[in-house]
Formats: sequence, C-alpha cells, structure tokens
Amino acid sequence: MSERPDIKFGTDGWRAIIAEEFTFANVRACAEAVARNLIASGRSRDGLVVGFDTRYGSQRFAHAVADVVNRFGIATQIFDVAAPTPACSFAVVNQSAANGVMITASHNPPEWNGFKVKSAAGGSASPEEVANIELHLADVLDGKSSYSGTHVAQGQVFDVIGPYLEQLHRVIDVDPIKSQPLKIVVDAMHGCGAGIIPKMLAGGAIEVTEIRSESNPNFPGMDQPEPIAHNLRPLSDTVRETGAAVGIALDGDADRVGIIDENGIYFTTLEVFSLLTDHFMGRRNERGGVACTITMSSMVDKLSANYGAPVYRTPVGFKYVGPTMIEENCSMGGEESGGYAFKGHVPERDGALSGLLFLQAMVMSGKKPTELLNDLHALVGPHTFKRIDISYDKTQRSHLAEQVASATPASLGGLAVESDDRRDGVRFDLAGGSWAVARMSGTEPLVRIYAETPDDDTLTAVLGDLQKTLGV
Repeated sequence: MSERPDIKFGTDGWRAIIAEEFTFANVRACAEAVARNLIASGRSRDGLVVGFDTRYGSQRFAHAVADVVNRFGIATQIFDVAAPTPACSFAVVNQSAANGVMITASHNPPEWNGFKVKSAAGGSASPEEVANIELHLADVLDGKSSYSGTHVAQGQVFDVIGPYLEQLHRVIDVDPIKSQPLKIVVDAMHGCGAGIIPKMLAGGAIEVTEIRSESNPNFPGMDQPEPIAHNLRPLSDTVRETGAAVGIALDGDADRVGIIDENGIYFTTLEVFSLLTDHFMGRRNERGGVACTITMSSMVDKLSANYGAPVYRTPVGFKYVGPTMIEENCSMGGEESGGYAFKGHVPERDGALSGLLFLQAMVMSGKKPTELLNDLHALVGPHTFKRIDISYDKTQRSHLAEQVASATPASLGGLAVESDDRRDGVRFDLAGGSWAVARMSGTEPLVRIYAETPDDDTLTAVLGDLQKTLGV
C-alpha cells in the first residue's frame, strides 16, 4: 500500500517537486478538495478560473484540475496561454468566479511546481478558506466518499492576457511614461511575465529592451526565477551596457518585481517597497494606509507617520496581507519577497504593475533611481537590510522550528531586544529602530533570517548573533 501523501498548503499554496509529490494524482486530489469546498459553501454555481505558468507540465496539470472540477458539475474557465498569477487573480474578479486555481511554483527552482488558490476577491485564499480546503483534502486522501455532482460541467478556454492588460491600463496611466525618451530593460527571467511591460509601453518614445523573454522551464543562468541580486547579473550588465535608466525584473509567475538602478546596482525589496510607499502616498496622494508583513522595512512606518497614514503588520504571506488590505481599506500592501499590491487593482501581488509604478515615480519626479533612494534616506535615515536562507534536511524541521520558537536573546549585535512578535516565527524589535526576524519558510525547506539596521557592520553583527542563537 502506498504511503498517504502529506500535502500542506503553506505561505502561498502547496508546492512540491514534480514527479515526487507533485503528481497528477495529488493535483487531482487538491482539485477535488477545492470542488468539495465550493459545493459545501454554496458557491459552486459561480465556477472556477484555472491558470498555469511556463513550468514543466503546468498546462496539463491545469487541465487535470479543470477535468476533476467539471465532474462535480462546476464550470471552469481555463487560460488559453501561460500567464502571470496576477492575471489569474484578476480573471477571478472579472469573471465573477468563486475561486481561482493557479498552477505555479512562483520563484521556486525548476524541479518544483505548485497549486495556488485564489479568493473571489482576487487575492490569495484566506487562512480560513485554506483550512476548509485542507479538511476536504484530508477526506479525499483518506478515501472518504465524495460529493456527487448532478452533471458534468464544461471547461471553457478564455483570453486571459487581453482583459488583464486592459485592467493595468485602468490602474495606471502609462501615456506620460511612454512619452519619455527613456531606455529601460525588462528581465522576464524565462517566466510567464514576458511581453507584459513591453506591450503596456508600446507605441511611445520610450525604448524597452526585454531579456530572457523566451519561455524555458529550466530557468537557465539562475538558481531559481527569483528577482534577487545574484540572479539578476544579466540584467545589471545589460543596464550598464545600454545606458538604460532602470532595469525591471519579474519572477517566474510575474507576481514579484526586482529593480536595478541606472548603475546596475540592485535595490533591496525593502527599498523598492519604501520608494513605492513614498510615491503612492506622496505624488499620488493615496493615504489609506499600508498592510505589510513583519519582515517589511521600518522605513514604511516612518513614511506612513510622515504622511499621517496607519500601518498594519501581518504574518508573512499575501493570504494575510490581502485580507488586511480589504478590511482596513489600505492603499497598498507588501511583503519582503518583492510582492506588492495597490488600491484600484486586486488585493494581490503584481510584478508588472509594481514595475510600471516605479517608472511612474521616476517620470513624475524627474529623478533617477539613485536620486529617489537618496531622497528616501534623507527623509527616513540610513537603512540596510539582508536576508539569509539556510537549507535543511526534512528530518531537521521540528528541531529547527523549536529553536526558532524558543529563541529569547537579550540582545543581538550589541542592540538590546525591546520586544518580540511571535505570530510567524519571531521578530525581535531592537534598540534604535532596528529589527531581526527568524522564521521557517512556508514554501521551501529553509530557515529564513532577516535583519534591518542603520549600517552594514551592525547588520552583520545582528545576523551573526541570530544565527548563533538558533544554532544554524
């Protein structure tokens, strides 16, 4: 008898290695759990959007999901092409569907794939909805009798890109951006965001060069399609070689953004979100507040205080950020991973929109990325940030989780621990406004440690002490 699969929905859906745990049988089980939940909650008539990225088998997995759901009498709308996760999120709202399922492993290495569930509001499914789906999934995996639909519904293929581009045009006026004789470089990282920004900016004076635009599930030249510094050397090189004003990178499913300045230097995700916060609250006068995770910069708190807007901190994951944006009517939301959301769109990360808003900040201010960053630090003071990912064998998870949960240092890097937040791992608030976080990744077998301090020496000391405290 085969071992019962252990399928858990983490920070953003369920992810696993293709052909090991991520199999058609397990994907079908997850699809059945979604169908059961729709029936049990009385929302099955609204149907389901099913999307997929460019990874191995994603389209076939998506059609397997649709086939299962259709057999429960629930109609499905399926992508006609691989497309970004935020396009799936918008399609759910645009088609008034009950849920969306997106087959993607986002930024994970190429051997992974994943199963994301989207809410009717277009964001990540809430923790409550995910918990209900997991309960149904347990019944499916245990072989308990399923609901039976009265008929087999049809799955229909629809145009996903066209309506998504129309929505982006509604959210941001790109004409002033297009009118500028700027050179920009876009790095699609061989993912499903290729062509989105070039299409949005076509027909103007702006010159857009897109690199790594060919779909390739191997994601060559990078550890994984995550827009962080060491994966973006080709983008940095191209910006410098072409004299471009900025480089914009999108991750594998285009819900995250990375920014390279005019000198080919990587901006941290905390710097980018802080710059976008300043832009949204300042130049765009959106003061509704910010929803962000415990790993987001304290610069956001200082900016929000400057503009008289509140900040709402959440555990890591847009399944927390998105609902908070809705509940508190926030203007924007963000997390350290480079995923940001904005009012007027779905409460979900959108890498292309984030990149376009960064361009808008440059055009409205008339300033280069380095000048924008200098202005930011002049307003909120110096900040430096680093995240370290430490891999582990699955057998170590319980021990490491206990180390994180029980950590109680009196100080880190010579800075006194003033308070802690244990909603997701542990965040230590340190003297002088610095902070550090340790938590177990919800998507990969990693311990993540983070810190933000005024200078590099203190940053190194804080991270070193935190590693010693955890024994990693």
